[in-house]
Amino acid sequence: MWLGELTLASWLLSYGAEHLAARFGARFVGRTLLSVATTLPEIAIVAYAASAGSYGVALGAGLGSNVLMMTLGLAIMLLIATTRLSKKPIKKIDVSSFKLDKIFLLLTAVISAALFIDGYHFTDGIVFTGLFFVYVFIAFYEMRVEKKKDKEKAIVEHGNSFENINPPNNQKQLIKSGIIFMVGTIGIFLGAEPFIHSLEHVSADIGVSAIILSVVISPIAGEMPEKISLMLLARKGSHGTSIAIANVLGSKILNNTLLLAFAVFGAMYHSGISASIDRNEILTQQMLLATVVTLVAVGLLFRKEIGIRTGLILLLMYIASIGLQFFLNS
Repeated sequence: MWLGELTLASWLLSYGAEHLAARFGARFVGRTLLSVATTLPEIAIVAYAASAGSYGVALGAGLGSNVLMMTLGLAIMLLIATTRLSKKPIKKIDVSSFKLDKIFLLLTAVISAALFIDGYHFTDGIVFTGLFFVYVFIAFYEMRVEKKKDKEKAIVEHGNSFENINPPNNQKQLIKSGIIFMVGTIGIFLGAEPFIHSLEHVSADIGVSAIILSVVISPIAGEMPEKISLMLLARKGSHGTSIAIANVLGSKILNNTLLLAFAVFGAMYHSGISASIDRNEILTQQMLLATVVTLVAVGLLFRKEIGIRTGLILLLMYIASIGLQFFLNS
């Protein structure tokens, strides 16, 4: 029931975010606005679980999200964009322009894994928050540079008529999208608490660790906006696919920074400033798996172009990771 509620709220959130994003640059939107919007469900789940003392579930949900979207999420996007499922199928997707995002994702994946060696503490939460704002600043700076170049190019091409190139924004659509976005956000935060409770009850009933269930089940609801956005954007051709890739990379950088910060600060809310999210066998395995999956997936993206073959490799990686998680738990 609560998975369905989160899924519906996630769809509303995704719809509102995509329409609000029409006013900004594509890459900046994918990296920041859409990344934050589509990760809100996961943030709500992680923040509530940590503040309720379920540190393992909180961290497991974040790690599971990374595994899911860096494998299955990218695979679905590639399979849609390169086949007749897309309105404008393309054989190859140029990912050479995302060098900064790929390097930053690798960097944050390694840093988050290294900091987990002695568990996560208050100082780690500050580090994660700082890394997130550095990334946003860099993305904003690049957006300004790109918009300046586009403006200069448009002035050269259109002369004094430049101001009339863009039609006025549809204020009604903007207001409608803003309202839908807020409704989706409220639904996400209302559904996070009962979803965590139901997850813990199911875990007790079937005898599987709640951490393992959070790794597998939580991302299904938490990443629903991102999966919906990826599928919709992938059907729009090369421009939409470019935004989708920026969204995936940006949201996973957010998971390695801001999401972990919320887990740490949620733990502090529950147990005070000295709270610590300590390592255990399951979390160590999940952290290692998420880090390896991220390194391999990003490694595949360091090619100039990717296509359906890369999508199939990522799909197999997701299937293998799910099987490995349940095998290790048993």
